[in-house]
Amino acid sequence: MVFVNSLRIINSDKISEESISDFIPRTTTQLDEIEEDVLNIINEVKLTGDKAIIRFSKKYDNVELDKSEIRVSEDEITDAYEKIDKKLLDALRYAKKNLIKFHNAQIRKDWAIEITKGVKAGQIYRPLESVGLYIPGGRAIYPSTVLMAATPAYIAGVKEIILCSPPQSDKRIAPEILVAAKEFEISKIYKVGGAQAIAAMAYGTQIIPKVQKVIGPGNKWVNAAKQILSNVVAIDTPAGPSEILIIADEFANFIFVIVDFISQIEHDPDNIGIIVTNSPELVEQIRVNLEGFIQNSERKEIIEAALKNSLIIKANDLDDCIRVSNIIAAEHVEILTKNPKKVLEKIYNAGAIFLGPNSPVPLGDYSAGTNHILPTGGNASKYSGLNIFDFLKIIDVLECTKEGLQNLSKSTMKIAEFEGLYAHKKSIEERLKDKN
Repeated sequence: MVFVNSLRIINSDKISEESISDFIPRTTTQLDEIEEDVLNIINEVKLTGDKAIIRFSKKYDNVELDKSEIRVSEDEITDAYEKIDKKLLDALRYAKKNLIKFHNAQIRKDWAIEITKGVKAGQIYRPLESVGLYIPGGRAIYPSTVLMAATPAYIAGVKEIILCSPPQSDKRIAPEILVAAKEFEISKIYKVGGAQAIAAMAYGTQIIPKVQKVIGPGNKWVNAAKQILSNVVAIDTPAGPSEILIIADEFANFIFVIVDFISQIEHDPDNIGIIVTNSPELVEQIRVNLEGFIQNSERKEIIEAALKNSLIIKANDLDDCIRVSNIIAAEHVEILTKNPKKVLEKIYNAGAIFLGPNSPVPLGDYSAGTNHILPTGGNASKYSGLNIFDFLKIIDVLECTKEGLQNLSKSTMKIAEFEGLYAHKKSIEERLKDKN
C-alpha cells in the first residue's frame, strides 16, 4: 500500500464484499459508544418535554431559550427575507423549480386491474399526515438540504411539515434556512437540534407536534436517536459521512477527476472519496497534481483530514471498475469514461449516478432537480435516495363481484382449511349461500 499525500492507492484484487470494511468506514453511527447518553436525552424529552428542550439547548448549543422562543416567530421569518442575499434567493428558487419538476414526474395515479372475472385489484396512494424535517446547523448552513427534504414531502401532499434545526448563538436559525422552509409554506419551525429534536418530533411536546416520520441528515447523536426511536416514528435511511466514487478510464480528464473528488470531501473530515480506474496514466496524473489542488482549496484542512478515509483503486479493466463500484455501493457515483451509458447498464448499487464529463455531483447537490439526500455507508445496495414514495402510503384495494367471489372461493377455502383457519373458510361459505 502506497500513500500519496495521505491518500491510499491499492489494487482492486484487495476489494471484496468481505474486505471492504478494511478500507472504507461502513458504520453510519458510532451507536454503541453514545447509546446510553442518547437514551437519557430521549427519556428526558419524553418525560419533561419542553423543559428538556430548554435544558439541552443550554447544555449542547450554549443557548438559553424560554418556552416562547422555541418556535420561530413569523417576525423572524419575515426578517429572514430582509437579510438573505437576493441572488441566493433567486438561486434557491431556481433550484426549487427544478426540484418540483423532477419530483412531480414521480407521481403515479391510483390503478386497478382485472385479476380474473369479477375480481378487481389495485393500489391507491395516500400521503402521510405529518412529517418532521431535521436540518443540521453545525459546520455550515445548508438551505439546499431544506429544499431537498421539503420538495418530495410537499409534492406527495403531506398535510403538516415541521422543521427542527439547532439555534445559533444569537438564539436564531440562519435566515437562509428559514427562507428555504417558508418557500414551501413551512411555518412550524423549531430551534432545537441533536437527539433532543428527534425525540421531540417522535413523542411530541407542548410546543413541538408529534409527527409520523422524521427525515434529514445529522451527526452521530441525531442518527443514533433516529435508530433508537425507529419503532416509535418512521425514519429515512441512516445517514453517515458523504461519499463519492468516480469511475474513470484513460479518456477521463484528470482535472475533472481531481476537482470532483475534492468537491465531495470538502464537506467534512469524515467524508470519503474513491477513484476507481483501469488507467495507470490517470493514477500518475492524480498523484502528481492532487497536492496542488488541495493547497489552493479554501477548506484545505478538512480535505486533508478526509484523505485518510479516501483511496484510489487500480482496476484491471472497466468491468473490474464496475465490480468494485457495485461492492462499495457509494452515495454518489460519477462515470467519467468514453462510453458512460454502457457502464451505467451494469451499475446496480448507487445512491445517485452522474454521467459524463458535464454532469458533476455539485449539480445534483443543488440545482439539477435530483435529490441529494441519499443512502451512505453501503446502504445504496438496499435503499434509494429520498423521493415522493418516502412520504406516501401505498394501499392495496380489492373489489369482487359475486362471480369474482365464486371464482376465488375454491382456492381460498382450500388454503384456509389446510392452515386450520376455519373462520376464514366460513367467511367465504356464508357468502356463497347468500342468493342475493
